[in-house]
Amino acid sequence: MDPLRAPPPPVEFGPFAFDFRTRELRKHNVKLKLTGQPLEVLAMLLVHPGEMVTREELQRLLWPHDTVVDFELGVNNAIYRLRQALGDDSETPRYIETLPRRGYRLSPKSRRAPHRCPRPLLNRPRPRHLF
Repeated sequence: MDPLRAPPPPVEFGPFAFDFRTRELRKHNVKLKLTGQPLEVLAMLLVHPGEMVTREELQRLLWPHDTVVDFELGVNNAIYRLRQALGDDSETPRYIETLPRRGYRLSPKSRRAPHRCPRPLLNRPRPRHLF
């Protein structure tokens, strides 16, 4: 974590709350087990609420440039595990919307927090891991 940049405040959506500082997802104040790539995907979506996060952006977030991996399967698996943790469904999404062949978006209707997370500067590469 960059010591000069404080993490955003916790974000609430539906019955969930995500704390960027502790990297914890809670539902009705009960900590859920969510780690690794699904957690990174959730953080990226929460930093860009209501906006599309492309599959290519997720690839850069989840794997270093020189990593050889079945990217399509990996992203699909991370989204599947995230949806499982949220009790979400791709057919009737409440939280994670699929934008076919392009990316994903956190449904703007699910967000309860009155604030927005800070926006990255335009034309700046996104960090490999957020906060």
